Amino acid sequence: MTQQDFRIDPQSWKADLPVFQEATRRFYAGDASVKEYKGISGGFGSYAQKGGKASMLRLRTPGGRLNREKLAFVARCVRQYGVDKLHFTTCQTIQLHDLQPDVLFAIMEEALDVGIVTRGGGGDFPRNAMVSPLSGVEPGEYFDVMPWAEAASEYLMTFIKAQKMPRKLKVGFSNGPANLPHATFRDLGFAARPDGTFDVYSAGGLGINPKLGLKVAEAVPPCEILFHIRAMWELFLAHGNYENRAKARTRYMQDTLGAEGYIAAYRETLAKVKAEHPELVLEVSPAPIPKTGDGSSAAGRRILAQKQEGLYAVHYHPLGGCPAPEQMAALSDLLSGMPGAELRLAPDESAYIVNLTGQEAMAVAELTADSARDLFETSVACIGASICQQGVGDSQKLLRDCVEAVRAAHLKDGALPQIHISGCPSSCGTHQIGVIGFHGGVKVIDKAPTPAFTLHLYGSDRQGQERFGKQVGMLLARDIPSFLVRLGRTVEASGLDFDAWCAANPGAMETIAADFLV
Repeated sequence: MTQQDFRIDPQSWKADLPVFQEATRRFYAGDASVKEYKGISGGFGSYAQKGGKASMLRLRTPGGRLNREKLAFVARCVRQYGVDKLHFTTCQTIQLHDLQPDVLFAIMEEALDVGIVTRGGGGDFPRNAMVSPLSGVEPGEYFDVMPWAEAASEYLMTFIKAQKMPRKLKVGFSNGPANLPHATFRDLGFAARPDGTFDVYSAGGLGINPKLGLKVAEAVPPCEILFHIRAMWELFLAHGNYENRAKARTRYMQDTLGAEGYIAAYRETLAKVKAEHPELVLEVSPAPIPKTGDGSSAAGRRILAQKQEGLYAVHYHPLGGCPAPEQMAALSDLLSGMPGAELRLAPDESAYIVNLTGQEAMAVAELTADSARDLFETSVACIGASICQQGVGDSQKLLRDCVEAVRAAHLKDGALPQIHISGCPSSCGTHQIGVIGFHGGVKVIDKAPTPAFTLHLYGSDRQGQERFGKQVGMLLARDIPSFLVRLGRTVEASGLDFDAWCAANPGAMETIAADFLV
């Protein structure tokens, strides 16, 4: 079976749009509740923002890839429709914010013309397939997993209209132990091995009741990945919790079946799928990069040499994953004259512009000079409570306040790590895997509800070192910048960088945090 055997023509999704449009009109007319509307709109990749006066739209970008045509579409939305807020998400998608219904309808439909599908971008559907952002161009990677991930993404789209699905189904592919797309703790994850095969992990996930994935298979040939996707779906049909929506996620099967029971059930289901669906053996032909270096070279803090001689990638991390819309439009204009170049979204709300000659890389680096200045400024924050219906804490504001305080303190790069901030326990800011993470809440102070965040420490997403952060306690939002400045000054005074200081001083972060807990 090849990708073309199950690929759905993006144009075919237009037939579903009237359902969304009618639901949206009813909601904005006041004839549908937030809950009722969410149950429909999420399946189309859109949600009403807090207050119900505007909407967001999530553009699916399998593997985080935006070629020049797709990036030009984003630029066109900015210019033609006045889109004034963009957000790179931790699931490697782009969200467009503050949209009114007519603009929302137009963008959703026109996106299909360039192959961008929003269907299933939210709701009880397979979400955007995640991939190591430099797959195929990264020196030292085990192998290029992108072609397999893109084929998996196409196959997952065939499940959109399935009778039953888990509440979200997140699939990730990693090209090495950095494990940026969290393949070892997704609903289904494919972790590359040096021998060109995958280890497969299942029933993991962040959020409330997080779980690390269970290794359900080893040394799986890439041609067999569709068997595992089908088995994951059938396993949830048989054992998933459809009675309690809060537990309708694959990770809860670890609780009901136990780890050994789950692994046994998975392998039994996999064997059944292989016997009943032999056609799912996948044939993929990776496409070579149609570009070579031109002899020019590049160097800089954000410039990386690709494994293709003479080609480079530029890392771009706008603060909080929110690039200025006009900046994205300008980047699209620049790349329009750079054949083979594309933008790759990363799971930490940043992007890489890849397949650049040295001269092109220098031009891209100059244009994206608004990128994070140091490691701390690459910190992750979900869109937050000012926009998200579910949000409790304003994670974007907190990050801005922290960056402002750290800049004013003139801390050196390396004194603080990348931190992760979520507006609520759902972990859209991946706070559970940050060495420092926060999730939003409220603390009653003198009988008044006051913005606060729960502190998590010592999380890690690196393969072989995976762990969720330890909940330490709650800090008032207004005190968190001071906590980070004190921490950074302590590290700086030691003469070590943060990682070395943390290793040499176990428990010291908790001691510093203790003065700020409420």
